Amino acid sequence: MTNPLWTPSSERVAASNLTAFMARVNGRHGTALHDYDALYDWSVDHIAPFWQEVWDYADVVCSVPPTQVLGDPSMPGAEWFTGTRLNFAENLLRHRDDRPALVEFHESGTVRRLTHNELYLQAAKLAHTLRALGIGVGDRVAAFMPNRIESVIGMLAATSIGAIWSSCSPDFGIRGVMDRFGQITPKVLISYDGYTYGGKPFSSMDRVREVVAAISSIEKVIVVPILGIDISDEPKAIPWTAAVDNDAETLHFEQLPFDHPLYIMYSSGTTGVPKCIVHGAGGTLLQHAKELLLHCDLKPDDALFYFTTCGWMMWNWLVSGLYVGSSVVLFDGSPAHPDIGVLWRMAEQEGVTHFGTSPKFLSVCKRTGMVPRDEFDLSRLRAVMSTGSPLSVELFEWVYADVKADLQLASICGGTDIISCFMLGSPISPVYAGEIQKRGLGMKVEAWTIEGASVVGEKAELVCTAPFVSMPIYFWNDPENTKYHNAYFDVFEGIWRHGDFIEITPHGGVIVYGRSDATLNPGGVRIGTAEIYRQVEAMDEIGDAIVVGQRWRDDTRVILFVVLAPGITLDQPLVSKIKTHIRKTCTPRHVPAIIQAVPAVPRTISGKKVEIAVTRIIHGEAVANRDALANPDALDFYENITL
Repeated sequence: MTNPLWTPSSERVAASNLTAFMARVNGRHGTALHDYDALYDWSVDHIAPFWQEVWDYADVVCSVPPTQVLGDPSMPGAEWFTGTRLNFAENLLRHRDDRPALVEFHESGTVRRLTHNELYLQAAKLAHTLRALGIGVGDRVAAFMPNRIESVIGMLAATSIGAIWSSCSPDFGIRGVMDRFGQITPKVLISYDGYTYGGKPFSSMDRVREVVAAISSIEKVIVVPILGIDISDEPKAIPWTAAVDNDAETLHFEQLPFDHPLYIMYSSGTTGVPKCIVHGAGGTLLQHAKELLLHCDLKPDDALFYFTTCGWMMWNWLVSGLYVGSSVVLFDGSPAHPDIGVLWRMAEQEGVTHFGTSPKFLSVCKRTGMVPRDEFDLSRLRAVMSTGSPLSVELFEWVYADVKADLQLASICGGTDIISCFMLGSPISPVYAGEIQKRGLGMKVEAWTIEGASVVGEKAELVCTAPFVSMPIYFWNDPENTKYHNAYFDVFEGIWRHGDFIEITPHGGVIVYGRSDATLNPGGVRIGTAEIYRQVEAMDEIGDAIVVGQRWRDDTRVILFVVLAPGITLDQPLVSKIKTHIRKTCTPRHVPAIIQAVPAVPRTISGKKVEIAVTRIIHGEAVANRDALANPDALDFYENITL
């Protein structure tokens, strides 16, 4: 076992929410749990008692308590917290005081703040308008929004009524918006008139008009001004100022079942029309409370930030920080405008305690030679979280060397499918380079071979063998649950197969090797794409990369596409250097048969590499939905490559 990069001090362990929770479990159940691993084992061996303890510790607000924690435990369809009545927004708006609830930073440098009391009042006023427009329980409210204060107000107002919230970010093209909202027939659309990114303004109104014209169910559009576009001639438009200009001062929170639909999320849609994944109010609330309180050690005086858009589930996760009472820090704009230090300056200015980002951002910071610990006051920073792709050993080491030596670096992994994490951090456990710290409490995660054998220390499929509260309640327009079953239960009946290729380490950590449907199989040996990325992207000559497998002479050969750093040419010496480095650090089977320079790596809106799309293109197959990509033009180059 390698030495950990960080071990929490005894004082930090003693002061953590997780230690308090463990003591509570010991006192109520007569156990003698003494560390994370013991608590984890108890949580997955006693699923119902564990989630009851989370409910009690988090002090969930409900009008009717549950009569049973877990009824039918079968997957899919497990029955949770039978009989309870609650409201998601009521729980997030439980703190009524003048501490900051939302802090909005914009790339331009402007800052807006809203206290918990002000947030409640604004949500009450908008909810009053939504009710007046006929919005009720089960109606859909769609949002075409950047990551700003009004987006959070809109979600809270809609869910207080019992409406279902669904959002996507304004950088989606018209087809991307239609592929999502066109399936769920919303009654009301909330949109900004535009947004700015990288210092440039972009209007949203042309796409809004197209959406309204194409989706007949939309009765009204509430428009928030950013660019100052005149909407007086828009027949269905209501200005935001008018929507919150009323005398309402209190919210009536509809009391609903635990599994009442809260959010409609969407799969990436790169292989077809996105799947509409419906998440329940109670499961989302309880899972987020567990992760924020226990895994992130979030406290009321903390400031929680995650760089995200409203089209990614991390936005929903971030906003749940309101439940804890901490301030939720929003950022709208480019993370590199006016320079790559903008987010670190924000962290310094606001005293961010929990900084959420991606490997890509950290990699750019490292490559530019930035040393945040020398340039910014990060004295309040206790945790850095990273998701979107596996975090390399080199970036783990860079964070501890150049960001801060005493912090919890929590690489996390889960997804839209569960609106949360399967694996994430533990504030009372060591951090090892290249590993996610632990499996999530109550998440019975295992690594299974294709034969269904659970293994440790070997690469295998990520499965979850017991039910958990944040499983989707269903897919939209999937009455027989056929799409739902095929998405997660088509390989191991009754066992959730997530589609990631992982290894559980002997000390309880997890290494993610990439999507199992993108796993490479040269010579019949399964190789995770992340294994190659970890080596190649650490090289100074490489700015980005994507690796795929190509069918070749009754086998698979590995093709590596690289985006070169400025001023670098892919000549034969560099090709040899890349291959030699991969051979030495991995195995000969990892060495690409072909290395090709490309101008860009295609990614989804949330920043994930689309290996499957590139694989299809190099086999002469069509990509079903380019509008699901952040940079669809990047695919054009791959279509013209001769391999």
